[in-house]
This record gives sequence, C-alpha cells and structure tokens, in this order.
Amino acid sequence: MSINLKNIIPVLHAQNSTPETDIFVDHISIDSRSLQNGSKTLFIALSGVNNDAHLYIPELIEKGVQNFVVQYIPEKVADKANFLVVKNTLNALQQFAAYYRNLFDFPVIGLTGSNGKTIVKEWLNFLLSPDYNIIRSPKSYNSQVGVPLSVIAINEKHNLGIFEAGISTVNEMEKLEKIIKPNIGVLTSIGSAHDEGFLNLVQKIDEKLLLFKECPIIIYQKNEIVDSCISQFTAEYMMHPRKLFSWSFTDKNADVFILKKETKNEITNIQYQYKNEIFDLEIPFSDSASIENAISCLLVLLYFKYDSKTIQNRVQMLYPVQMRLEVKNGINNCSIIDDSYSSDFQSLKIALDFLESQQKKNATKTVILSDIFQSGFSNEELYSKVSQLISDNKINRVIGIGPTISSFAAKFSNCIAFQDTASFIAAFETLNFSNETILIKGARSFQFEEIVSLLEEKTHETVLEINLDSISHNLNYYKSKLADDVKIMVMVKAFGYGNGGLEIVKLLEHHKTDYLGVAFADEGISLKNGGIKLPIMVLNPESTSFPSIIQYKLEPEIYSLKGLNAFLKIAKEKNLKDFPIHIKVDTGMHRLGFEENTIDELIETLKNNSSVRVQSILSHLATSDDPKHFDFVEKQIHLFEKLSSKLMSELNINPIRHILNTSGISNFPNAQYNMVRLGIGLYGVSNDPSEQKYLENVGTLKSIISQIRSIPNGDSVGYGRRFMAEKETKIATIPIGYADGISRLWGNEVGFVTIKNQKAKILGSVCMDMLMVDVSHIDCKEGDSVIIFGESPTVIEMAEALKTIPYEIMTSISQRVKRVFFR
Repeated sequence: MSINLKNIIPVLHAQNSTPETDIFVDHISIDSRSLQNGSKTLFIALSGVNNDAHLYIPELIEKGVQNFVVQYIPEKVADKANFLVVKNTLNALQQFAAYYRNLFDFPVIGLTGSNGKTIVKEWLNFLLSPDYNIIRSPKSYNSQVGVPLSVIAINEKHNLGIFEAGISTVNEMEKLEKIIKPNIGVLTSIGSAHDEGFLNLVQKIDEKLLLFKECPIIIYQKNEIVDSCISQFTAEYMMHPRKLFSWSFTDKNADVFILKKETKNEITNIQYQYKNEIFDLEIPFSDSASIENAISCLLVLLYFKYDSKTIQNRVQMLYPVQMRLEVKNGINNCSIIDDSYSSDFQSLKIALDFLESQQKKNATKTVILSDIFQSGFSNEELYSKVSQLISDNKINRVIGIGPTISSFAAKFSNCIAFQDTASFIAAFETLNFSNETILIKGARSFQFEEIVSLLEEKTHETVLEINLDSISHNLNYYKSKLADDVKIMVMVKAFGYGNGGLEIVKLLEHHKTDYLGVAFADEGISLKNGGIKLPIMVLNPESTSFPSIIQYKLEPEIYSLKGLNAFLKIAKEKNLKDFPIHIKVDTGMHRLGFEENTIDELIETLKNNSSVRVQSILSHLATSDDPKHFDFVEKQIHLFEKLSSKLMSELNINPIRHILNTSGISNFPNAQYNMVRLGIGLYGVSNDPSEQKYLENVGTLKSIISQIRSIPNGDSVGYGRRFMAEKETKIATIPIGYADGISRLWGNEVGFVTIKNQKAKILGSVCMDMLMVDVSHIDCKEGDSVIIFGESPTVIEMAEALKTIPYEIMTSISQRVKRVFFR
C-alpha cells in the first residue's frame, strides 16, 4: 500500500492542514501502542464514549508519526504534524477502507451469521489456499473497526478474499457491505447471539442479509424463517443473475440434500445429493456445529466446481480452529504468547502488537516463527518485510523454523534457523530460554504445539482462563455510566479478585484508568516491579509497610490518627514534601475510617503540614446493592458530603472525593463526585440481575476428565461413602479439589460441572485434589474438557447455592491453578 494523502482528502471529506507537497503513507494504524507506527503511518484517531485516541497524538508525534486523521487537532501540536480533520474518524476509517477495496477486482467471499463465521472463514482459507492467494480477516476481526482493518491489508498479489462481518444491532451491516463488497455470500448458523440488539429473529436475519445486496450467489441452510427472509430480500434487492445455493437435512428441495449422517469415534460420515448424484463425505468432527460449518464449506467448494475426490481429501484434514492469543507462564520465568496455529503476514503484525501492548512482562523479547504462507509477496519481498517488522518491534532474538525462513535467515540480525520443528526440539536445551517473553507463531503444519509444551511451565491440567476482551467490555460498560469528568479507580486487590494481577493491570493502564486500588503494600510493590506507572492506593497499609510505600511511591489510605501520626513521623524523617495520602472517613460501615468526632483533631494534625498532601477523601458504602437499605446509603452519602466538605473548607484543599463502589455506580449516579471505585463489576459480576446481562464473563475455570469408570448398583463414591449408587452409574474423576479452591459444600450433588454442554452432578465429597461427577448421560471420554465455572455454572449460581457471595468463590481459587490470559 502506498497512498497519496491528497487522493484521500475528498474520500474522507476532510479539511486539510497538510502542505501542498505529495505525502505518501503505507501503513494505517488505530493503535497508539504499536511499534509499527512510523513516518509512513496514517494514524486514525478513533474517539468513542470511553476512549479518545487524540490523547495519544503528542507521544505519537515524538515517536515519528507525522500523518493523522482527527476530529480535532490537540493543543500545542497543530504545527508539528499533518492533519486531516473529519467529523467522525470511525466513518473516515470505513470510507478509506471502502475506497481502498475498490482499487482491487477479484472474488470476495462475505460471511455473516450468528455462529460459525470465524471457523468457516478459517476452514475455507485452508480448503482453498492450495489454489488461491487469499486475504482474510485476521482472527475474528468482523466489527465496524475490524472489517476495515482487514480489508486495508489487501495487496496486489491477492486473488481471493474471505471476510466476515458481525453486527450487534440494526444499521450496521450496510456500512460493512460497502467495505467488503462481496460477490459470494455465505450465511452461517443463525442463533441467539446479540439478540438484544434486534426486535426479533426476522429483523436480525434481514439485517445480516444486507451484506449480500450485490452478491450473485448466496449460500445458506434452508429453514422456514430464513427462506421467508431471503425471499423478501431478493424481491427488494433484485439482481440478475442471482443464484440461491442451499442445503438442508430435511428439505429435499435444497440444492444439496443431506441424505444420511452417521457419527462414530468423533468422525461423521454424511451422504449428500447434488445435481441428482449421490456423494459420500467424511467430516473429522462429531458435534453438530462443526458438521454444519463443514457443510457450508462444502457448498463453497461445489460452487467453485471442485470434484468430489478433491473435496474429500481436503475436508478430512480440517482441524479445530484456535481463535485466540493465549498468554501462559513459561519455564525459567518466561512468559509465553501462544499463537501456534497460524502463520501469515497480517496475523504476525497483530501478534507483535499484542506482544508489545500489554503482555510483555520481560524486557527481552523472542519470536519463534515458522515459514509464512499466503503473503502475496515473493519470498525475497516477504522476508524483507518480516525482517523490517521484527526490527520495528525491537525483537531481541528470532528463531526461524522451516526451509524457507532458514534460507532468508541472513535478513535478520539476530536469527537462529532450523529446517524443521524436530531440529529445534533436538537443540532446545542449548537455546537457554530464561526471563524473556516468547511469541510462538507457526503454521499448523509445523506442529508448534510441541514447542509450547516444552516451554510452558508444568502445572496440573486445571486452568483459569481470563478473557481480556471481556475485561475491556465491562470496564467500558461502567465508564459509560459516568459523567465526563469523573475518574475511575479499579480495585485489583486479592490478585485481581482471583483472576490475576499484572496482566489485567497492563490492560487497565492501556485504557488510561486513573487509579488502582490494592489491599496491602506488597500487592502494590509487585505491580510497581512489573513496570506499572499508574498511581496505586493501598487500602490497608500497616505501619511497618510505610517505608516501602514511600520507597515505591505508593499512596496510603489513612484511616486513624495513630496511623496518620506514624506516617507523618516517617515522612518528616525522610524530608518528604506533599506526599499523597488518602483520608478515609467512616460514614456507617464501621470498619475503618475517621469518625465524625475525630474530624477536628484530624484537621488540626494536618493543618500547616507540608510533608503530606490529601490526594483524596473517601468512604465506603455498606448496602449499595440492597434496595431495602437504600435510605441508609443516602444517610451515608449525606454524612460523607458533610465531613468531606468540612475537611476541604478547614484545610483549604480540593482533593478527589469518592464513595461509590460497583453497585453504587449503578444505583447512586448523583454521588459520583470526582471518582468511583470499580471492583467486582470489572470481572463480570453484578448484584443486579437486570445489569448482569450487559456484562461479559471474564473467568472460566477448566479442567479435564482424568478417568472414567462404571460402578454397579450399591457401590459408593469417595470418602465417607456419601454417595451410594442406586443403579449402574458412569463416574468421571476431575483433577480439581478443595486445595484448588472448590468448596466442600459444593459436593454431594449440590453442585455440578459442565461437560459437552451438559450438566454433570458432583457425587460424594469434594476431595483435596479431585472430585467425581455423574456422566451416565454424557457421551464423553478421558481427556475431555470440563467447565468448573464460567458461563455454566456461573460464580453467581455457585454463590447462591453455597449461601455466600461471588467474591468468595473467585478469590478462593488457589495460586497453583494456572491463569491463562487470552484475547
């Protein structure tokens, strides 16, 4: 890509502050963290309800970026860069992508639906790649931002595009249609995802079909509702020629009719009729979703006129799709970013941005990279670009695996090359991996999962998966409830409510969270040692930790005269000036804080004291989640207003004030003051059922089936023989127990786990390291995945059954359970 800014000014309807000379850009960016930003970058400053990229422009200019699309020009930089000013930068990004798409003329497959879009896209890429040079959406880039970024990656060497489009409400698809402009349409499964954005299912289907306005072919699964919607759609958007290419299990009028489906040993054989001929096809999956997705791919192959033998040979090699980047703890204090199932130039750029943006806990960065496929470039051009990318991202060491990357190893200043994965494994002990962040990026054929296994820290097979995208979603949800000038403190105490500390805080730092809250000094010290620069308030500082708090520039909450005098004594000894402290007043919680009768003495102690500065005044609500006690909350807020106002007046100060917690943010919007404290809501839990549906699940606790056995009528399970079988029962043993944080009260058929989307009751007592469940009704095998909590059961369900609160469930998960972070 090399675009003259002059050419896109009319496309964006932009006011131009650039000079009259020609200015060319070859990279579009919306991510200020990316090390790929440079002098040839056009940075589009997206501005939303909760984030404004204009704030990053001064530091981007310092890094060498000179060209910007903006809604306004920030102060003091107007003469330091080139600006195209538009009304809406998201619209500008989409307009540019549509303009760029029109520069190319080759077949483009457009995918939409409720489920299966990303899987069908990845499978089509695999099935068609032997014959085409394909550009596709990376990962699940299917949104109003993701689609334009995907399309902008097209280059002149591509001859087939596969792009997915996702919408969550009306009036979104028409924008994406103009950007993708597909001429082959695929409608995948229609389900309940994002139902809340539509009046009904018919409206959702109608909106999705708008992607196909100019498609001469639409591929879909027949059913009564979809057929009706497509009939109305084709009547409204008439196009000649337009072909409807359908499949069905039940409707013999479909173009492809599935006559038979048989599943055995995780493999499904189908028999289908097409053009009056009957064919057999082996699909290497047994679940219904994968079978439907594979049939969608089959119809695309038939449309492309592939013969049945080629179809069979390729379909039987389909594989589970890994759709996320995972962060794992590695050996010798390494951090592993696992992206071991794909290797193309665009996804490499995304993975390197992910490495830099928030998951680089070690300064040293290593990339293990296989040969790269489907770049559209000659090998010489491709590896020159990869080398430049590696250099821009300041990678310390590259390990190339594969014959092609090995032959271009000289292009990298720091490359060790191996012909294949086996050669790397043979030399593994000599490579001395230690204290580094390692990105593992490989095409599936290189089996880099073996490398991940070697580098991954060995723990038991129970993991707590943390969805970082869900944390971003929940943070933005609560931000949307705040007035523009209200700051937000996020509570990350207790190891991020059990979810993990540093990785989550790095994400919060990117979102420009104003403050962090921890319970004890050592939590704050750990974050500071991890490179966190956000201000951190320590809620329960012990006097013995005051020297460390000062050393690491943490900010103590002061809640008593004794504590205040102790801190002032040390502050004077260290000749501190204006060291920030946070004054807590007790308004009715009666846990910690200055009571009303101590305020005068507090004022006298702080008057004319230059060692410290009151950074904030806070209090804690006792019942902000319980409507029965909202009158008590109002009394607390009234007392807080009285006491904080007195402190401000008598001390002549204007500190931050904050009293609202997560429930308070939703229930008492008039008491936001200058800042709020977000706690458990960040992690996807609300005390209000009507609010819960807007939050996304963050943590999923997973394990596996260690062993399956059948016991006869009359036999027992576990300690104390607390479960006695009344019939032959199939039992699965799961390697997780109360030492991992599972309450013993959750056993004895009170609780359940989820296996293959079905509930399996816990039988007998929960043991220290394992529990047993009834899988008599579930077709499962040893090694299958088990959900302990997440979407089902939720921590809220568990807490209700155990007569406790979700906080206790989450914070009880042992540190021996490995945390895996993904996006």
